[in-house]
Amino acid sequence: MFRTFIVTVILAIVFFVAERYSVSPWLHPDWKILLIFFLSVSFLTHRLVESGLQGDRERFIPLFMAATVARLILGLAFVGFFLFRHIDQRRTFIFDFLVLYIFYTGFEIWGLTRNLRRDS
Repeated sequence: MFRTFIVTVILAIVFFVAERYSVSPWLHPDWKILLIFFLSVSFLTHRLVESGLQGDRERFIPLFMAATVARLILGLAFVGFFLFRHIDQRRTFIFDFLVLYIFYTGFEIWGLTRNLRRDS
């Protein structure tokens, strides 16, 4: 979880610098909310997977799948909520969300496979 927090801080610094020192049409003004959402969902996913790795190893796969489905459903609800609120720059918001979704999912899978190889 520490690695996820560090990556989120690095992304926040990159987004802050991009927002302050350049004209960035690809960066939505609510990027902070997006990062907080993904950090929260990553924490939830991490806790579910961690509980699956402790004790009975047969529970790991169902808990990992539940965490993945929860990430997807929470993401859809999050985007739906903001679209329902008629947020400005909808395409930019959805693009930023999808890029961060793929990034965090890939980072989570990378960290998980790294931990599983070490435990084998």
